[in-house]
Amino acid sequence: MINQADLKSVKSVLFVCMGNICRSPSAEAVFRQKAQDLSLVIDSAGTVGSHAREKPDHRAQKAGIARGYSFDKIKARKVTSEDFAKFDLILAMDEKNIQDLMKVAPQDLQYKMQLFLDYAENFDDTEVPDPYYGGAKGFQYVLDLVEDASEGLVKRLKTA
Repeated sequence: MINQADLKSVKSVLFVCMGNICRSPSAEAVFRQKAQDLSLVIDSAGTVGSHAREKPDHRAQKAGIARGYSFDKIKARKVTSEDFAKFDLILAMDEKNIQDLMKVAPQDLQYKMQLFLDYAENFDDTEVPDPYYGGAKGFQYVLDLVEDASEGLVKRLKTA
């Protein structure tokens, strides 16, 4: 796991969920805006490729756009082996995502992975719940969590 001192060297962040159509693209869109004054490469991906090249879920986009976030140029893709070397910080939405990443990540790069909500300051949740099978409230809650964790991560990156 990346510690506070190691955050100083972070130049790239990858957000990961299962399909890369709800949680991780929302995290990418939110973090991209909150971290715009930092020079970072920001992307998202999924542990499965069943939605590859699709735009984010329309409900995720609707909720995010209503709060002022842009989903332009975000398309679903599967995590690649190159991602583990390319990204300095790989933030998973839940424990299952971490487990799936650990199965394919080189052992010497597994330290880069952690839960995104480790950076949340106002919520006790440890995982961002998958809103796919729920209603609009689930997508709003995902944004609440993602905004909080994004602000916490930006603060930590700036003070590293």
